[in-house]
Amino acid sequence: MRLYEYEAKGFFGEFGIPVPKARVVNDLEELGGISGELDYPVVVKAQVLTGGRGKAGGVKVVMDPAELLREGERILGLTIKGFPVRRLLIEDALDISAELYLGITLDRAAYKLTIIASREGGVEIERVAEQRPEAIHRLSVGINEPYYIHQGVTLAQKIGLAGRHLTGFAAITSHLLELYRRLDVKMAEINPLVITVEGGLIAADARLNSDDDSLFRQPRLEALAGGGRHEEGELTERERRARELGIPYLDLDGDIGMFPGGAGFGIMGNDFIHYFGGRPANFMDSGGGPTPERLANMLKLLDDNPQVKAIFGARFGGVSRCDDFARGVVKFLKEHGLSKPMALRFTGNMWREGVRIFTEEKEKNPELFEKIEFFGIETPIENVAKRAVELAREAAG
Repeated sequence: MRLYEYEAKGFFGEFGIPVPKARVVNDLEELGGISGELDYPVVVKAQVLTGGRGKAGGVKVVMDPAELLREGERILGLTIKGFPVRRLLIEDALDISAELYLGITLDRAAYKLTIIASREGGVEIERVAEQRPEAIHRLSVGINEPYYIHQGVTLAQKIGLAGRHLTGFAAITSHLLELYRRLDVKMAEINPLVITVEGGLIAADARLNSDDDSLFRQPRLEALAGGGRHEEGELTERERRARELGIPYLDLDGDIGMFPGGAGFGIMGNDFIHYFGGRPANFMDSGGGPTPERLANMLKLLDDNPQVKAIFGARFGGVSRCDDFARGVVKFLKEHGLSKPMALRFTGNMWREGVRIFTEEKEKNPELFEKIEFFGIETPIENVAKRAVELAREAAG
């Protein structure tokens, strides 16, 4: 679950990480109420659970109350990457001398925490890693191992800091690590961690992703999760519907609906689609032994999505049976009807029974199967994925 910047900075302050003086408002009336109380200039920041706010016009330095109200109204009218702006963070503007990067994440292969630092803050760390990997420095710390200030000082030296900034940076790293551990965070990021003209170190931005599996022991975070959100942002309407139905589902930005037989098969299918030049519209997991009703609901999520041009379906029957898979598809066809072309393949446990169900239903209601191309064990799954990409292109014209 991703936190809003103002939420993350609230926790930063509690753990001793310096942050700018700030106010949060939900509408223009609240903004007008505080406009005369601020020390200008201030920064107006859109609060949305996604990146790229600055490029989208969601961050603005303003010099007086009139400009604050004008820009606040404009930003509250924005939709950034599909997320409408409903809240603003108003912060004291900083006199910035330099921008650094500081983040902590989990190295799953080594089973250690990795502290990442760079002199090049203020831009996406992935871009720095790609273009100038030598500018990124790392420090590994065991999950339960102590962290010593001298380790942070050494890391600060590696990114070119000196003087009092060495111990200041090391202290902030220590506080961020304590927050990471105590709040069961999956990723903590300060980008940028700025050095002000006066020489202070302040977290100008903040990102925290908590681990959903730990919310039972993090009541404050669990309360924040009530609004419905995940690592990348607020839930879309389809993601909310899927959650209500108990279906693991995530919207992506492509046009090929993914109808897999399980999470692993779904990941492999997404890789195939990308390999053949397509773009998945979603990730989805049917779970072990799904009922026909669950499978029908999964297909409905895809068919109702206007972004989807074609559907790629695949089931390798193991614990989950191919005959149940076929019944779920038939149930969907009879109750809803298919408006998108679909390339579908299944094999494995009870595949012959699944073929029989399809064959008999197609003889009774051939019109229901007009948009389905069905493949069996004789056709490699990569060929079916390639066909789904072709169908999407044909549908897109």
